[in-house]
Amino acid sequence: MDFFSFMGPYGPLILLLLLASMLVQGYLSSTYGKFSRIRNARNLTGAQVARMILDENGLSHVPVEMVPGSLTDHYDPIRKVVRLSETNYGVPSLAAAAVAAHEVGHAIQDKVRMPALVLRAQLATPLMIGANFGPILVLAGLLLQFSGLLWLGVILFAGAVLFHLITLPVEFDASRRALQNLAGRGYLSRGEVDGARSVLTAAALTYIAAFAIALAQLLNLLALANGRRSD
Repeated sequence: MDFFSFMGPYGPLILLLLLASMLVQGYLSSTYGKFSRIRNARNLTGAQVARMILDENGLSHVPVEMVPGSLTDHYDPIRKVVRLSETNYGVPSLAAAAVAAHEVGHAIQDKVRMPALVLRAQLATPLMIGANFGPILVLAGLLLQFSGLLWLGVILFAGAVLFHLITLPVEFDASRRALQNLAGRGYLSRGEVDGARSVLTAAALTYIAAFAIALAQLLNLLALANGRRSD
């Protein structure tokens, strides 16, 4: 089997999508960098925005903590805490407000028990194990000529694709909630909300890219498995 055959029929598509993903990451960094340099008119830091939206949604018990790094912001559904990166926590920028409101959006989803969020939380660990070990099992199955191992790897990796698929509505909904809170509560002006939307849209593209890559990889693994079965 030569290199290109081993890559599978979707190998070139995967490489193209990986390149596109790098461009999307660059766009996110550029967009985030641009709006992180623009102060919001009310001079509200990311931590202040998060705290106020949480309180107004009956989530005063959810703390807001700072974590090291840039764009390391996340909501922890297990410990019920919003964590903002040091570049957003104490910074009164449009980007910080957008990111903080987005993470609070996840806390609100948790409060109302959004089905997709609950499902993602329940499946996260086993599905990500499948993402890590699926391709390894496929490779082992190809090398050892063991179709059972090969198909087990395909099934495990299919779970990873499912995880990425479930993630899309969760992230889109969190951004929708973020923009509604920022505009509806008057934290940002109409023009500033457009800037926040740009940041959140750029972030959303990274999730779409991740799903596209995972789907192409799954199709590639399926093609390799079917090709081995027909040999």
